[in-house]
Amino acid sequence: MTIALDLCPSEALASVAAGLRAGSIVPYLGPGVAAAGALATPMTPEALAAFFGTKVALPKRARGNAWASAQHIESFKHRRTVTAYMDEAFGVPVPPTPFHARLAALGLPLIVDSWYTGEMRQALAQHDDWAEVQGITRAGIGEDRWFRFYGPDGGEIDARRAAAAATLLYTPHGSTIPARNFLISDADYVEVLTEIDIQTPIAECVRERRTGRSFLFAGCRFHDQLLRSYARQIMKRSSDTHYAIVDLQQLTRNERRFLDEQNITPIDTPLDTALEQLIAG
Repeated sequence: MTIALDLCPSEALASVAAGLRAGSIVPYLGPGVAAAGALATPMTPEALAAFFGTKVALPKRARGNAWASAQHIESFKHRRTVTAYMDEAFGVPVPPTPFHARLAALGLPLIVDSWYTGEMRQALAQHDDWAEVQGITRAGIGEDRWFRFYGPDGGEIDARRAAAAATLLYTPHGSTIPARNFLISDADYVEVLTEIDIQTPIAECVRERRTGRSFLFAGCRFHDQLLRSYARQIMKRSSDTHYAIVDLQQLTRNERRFLDEQNITPIDTPLDTALEQLIAG
């Protein structure tokens, strides 16, 4: 399904809604989808960096950068301290939105949730036949693993059971639920990015389900190179047409270039308006 560039946002969203119903579009959710209901929970990397700054004195190079801030804490305190701060930052559950509920009800083959708060998992808890593959840090675990699989009850399951589920939730950066897995420090990402070009850190069941499908980016920003690198690798070998709900006036030059390079059609409309239309669709 191709969305013509001259379609107005409402027409483009109607086409995307049809693709979601058909299972041919993979939602790639950012923290912006649930930000309005998050209260004091950090819902951007910058807000998370600011939270870290309330806990420790950060060097100038780390201020405003969540990954560098976490690395500073890990280096000068301990990884357990980073995890404790992440638990505190995301300790208050963020409720799923009606859009999360709509996606959960569709029985989609694959959903990507790129923030730590777990709203999509909470929405899926109202349904059966789904599983989660979650990115994990390898710091201190003594295992050559990049991800773990979880069932609806939060218990760890094997790859075969996850691959058999009707819906697969992929949380590439980890999540506060069910097991407090967090990819957050620079060291975490250096490890992953050294191998992500050959796709090792991405589970085979994710790679299979993205094949030939388009992605819809909602509530995401790609103003940081790390965020762009992750999205680019998750999209590999998928369709050559994708969509993003954006405010074109707020995009950085690098974000615009990323959309162009990845053939991502921008849908320039307020996020809440777009999500309401997708829910109705």
